[in-house]
Amino acid sequence: MKLKDLQELAKELDSRDMVGYTRKFMDDFELAISKNIDIDADIDWSGVLCLGMGGSGAGGMFLSTLADYSGGIPFVVWRDYGLPSWWGPDWLILATSYSGNTEETIDGVREALESGGTVIGISSGGELEEIIAESEESLLISVPGGQMPRSAFGHLFGTQLSVCWSLGIIEKPSSEDISNMIERLRSSSMDFDISGGNGLVLSVAESMINKEIGIIAPTILMPAARRFSNQLNENSEVFARPAELPEMNHNEIIAWTSANDGEHSLIYFSCENIHPRIYSRMNWMLENIDNDNSWIIDCEGQSLLERLLYASHISDWISIALALIKGIDPSDMISIVDLKTHLDENQ
Repeated sequence: MKLKDLQELAKELDSRDMVGYTRKFMDDFELAISKNIDIDADIDWSGVLCLGMGGSGAGGMFLSTLADYSGGIPFVVWRDYGLPSWWGPDWLILATSYSGNTEETIDGVREALESGGTVIGISSGGELEEIIAESEESLLISVPGGQMPRSAFGHLFGTQLSVCWSLGIIEKPSSEDISNMIERLRSSSMDFDISGGNGLVLSVAESMINKEIGIIAPTILMPAARRFSNQLNENSEVFARPAELPEMNHNEIIAWTSANDGEHSLIYFSCENIHPRIYSRMNWMLENIDNDNSWIIDCEGQSLLERLLYASHISDWISIALALIKGIDPSDMISIVDLKTHLDENQ
């Protein structure tokens, strides 16, 4: 298949313009991190609890990893109703719901506010906006609406990051570093595109057809690997499993080395400055897992943030390309809509 064929398939299948939204990813991200957020610096928190589900919750994983490797306080991701038993008002709540109506997130926010907590909410409106408006100690930051949550990652994660920079709980790069990062990522974005790109995403996607998909990444890149798996689930309607190095070398590696060649596709995420023993583990796997459908994606960038964004953006394009090759609408999410209807009818 050629990139030109993918473009024609996108015109035919992509009902809600997932391709267009993905193409605007860097615009969305740059707009979000450029926001002037009316909030004072405040580092006097025991930690940050990130509430969010699905595409709205993905950014919490990225913030947690950034904090783990270069931050001063812990970030914990919570994907459930309510709040963890250990939570207290000394932990800031960062609640993200693109629609503003995600019931698990709303449930946690209500509990936090009733217990005297402080919530910073990010949404395009909905019930979350109404709830936070009733709390003088909390703040709602709006993002543009009208698209699928998983396609709004630039808006959502960029806004989350801007909040953390404003509060001082994650160190903000210099203006020059941010500008250079955006420029490099824009260049990469054009390479990934199914229109005028270099064809890499198409080649990777073709290797995944009718295969069991594994996404293997070092801990430092796992947020992107998990999001990649989720994008393949939603955009491409396929199962995919993220596996973390070095942990997967102590268990899951047995299954992969026993799998029949030709039945699976392995995508390795790598980058500069990972532990040298991780390189050794990855090289052993490449030599000992008999598979002609293995790819190493070197996540380029001068910082961990840039490498994570690089990995996320190329992942989006691969998942879209795979959907189009399979004749699937990458914007579709019938099962999720049906489930929400069922839950609304059975409250």
